[in-house]
Amino acid sequence: MAPAAAKVLLTDLASGIDRVPDNYIRSEADRPNLTEVEASDASSIPLVDLQGLSGPNRDDIIRQIGRACQQDGFFQIKNHGIPEEKVQAIMNIAREFFQLPESERLKNYSDDPTKSTRLSTSFNLKTETVSNWRDFLRLHCYPLEEYMHEWPTNPPSFRKEVGEYCTRVRELVLKLSEAISESLGLEREYISQNLGKHGQHMAMNYYPPCPQPELTYGLPGHTDPNLITILLQDDVPGLQVLRNGKWVAVNPIPNTFIVNIGDQMQVISNDKYKSVLHRAVVNCNTERISIPTFYCPSPEGLIRPAQGLIDHEHPAVYRSFTYEEYYHKFWNRGLRTECCLDMFKIHSA
Repeated sequence: MAPAAAKVLLTDLASGIDRVPDNYIRSEADRPNLTEVEASDASSIPLVDLQGLSGPNRDDIIRQIGRACQQDGFFQIKNHGIPEEKVQAIMNIAREFFQLPESERLKNYSDDPTKSTRLSTSFNLKTETVSNWRDFLRLHCYPLEEYMHEWPTNPPSFRKEVGEYCTRVRELVLKLSEAISESLGLEREYISQNLGKHGQHMAMNYYPPCPQPELTYGLPGHTDPNLITILLQDDVPGLQVLRNGKWVAVNPIPNTFIVNIGDQMQVISNDKYKSVLHRAVVNCNTERISIPTFYCPSPEGLIRPAQGLIDHEHPAVYRSFTYEEYYHKFWNRGLRTECCLDMFKIHSA
């Protein structure tokens, strides 16, 4: 049998150990402090009901979304239009994928962050000093026809189910981006028309049970580099959001998605809307799966604060840049608490 050190993926390493290997252990100042995390009650993260977004409630729902983007940077949505069976199917496919034999999963393995379909572990093995307690399958998924042929063929229904889910989520994102544009006082199509050709990535994150969850992270505190993230969680808690200087656990509510504002939305809104720090913690009893969809500009898309949000009292906070430039910096500097956005501010020294 191969020694534990030979395991490439955490899933295969974790099943045979009873303590966290040294390369996963955070320094004492950088640990999750799980006892200090606040539990979320129903009121802690706004829950927006999208029923009626295309009807008479539109203005009210847009106001709720705008308030959530401004005050929280995170909100949950229900009545989002994606059928429960589609959501269940994607979660089942992810679970099946991570239960495949090691040799089958490894066919998709790469530690090269530039590859558009890859199975990997942690975050960026080439730049990080401490590993994160997760494996992940990352896929590019827009335009679908450009990427689908790269995706795994096992489980057999993977491409069909994931393709359908991606299409549904994209429709939802475009609906939300119109609402967010309007909430900023911009034309309904403004955000959509300022993302170049658009891009959509997706991750299936797998967090195995961890013998010492207080020593490590699934993912440490970070903001998302993209425009908007639509997160599907299973029923195991793990997501935490920084609110008013405290970490708050966002416990899953069935049939909802979590929406979070990414760095590009903060730029377009000229700092009116905030991309907030969030992290994933692990536990010793149960595996956890989360499936975020990252909607983003295409690489050549030019991002800048919306002209309509700049005036004498609100000068542009950021210079213009391509998404490619931003994304490259984000991946190479690793997941740091200070936001990558600071490097793009006009007045940064």
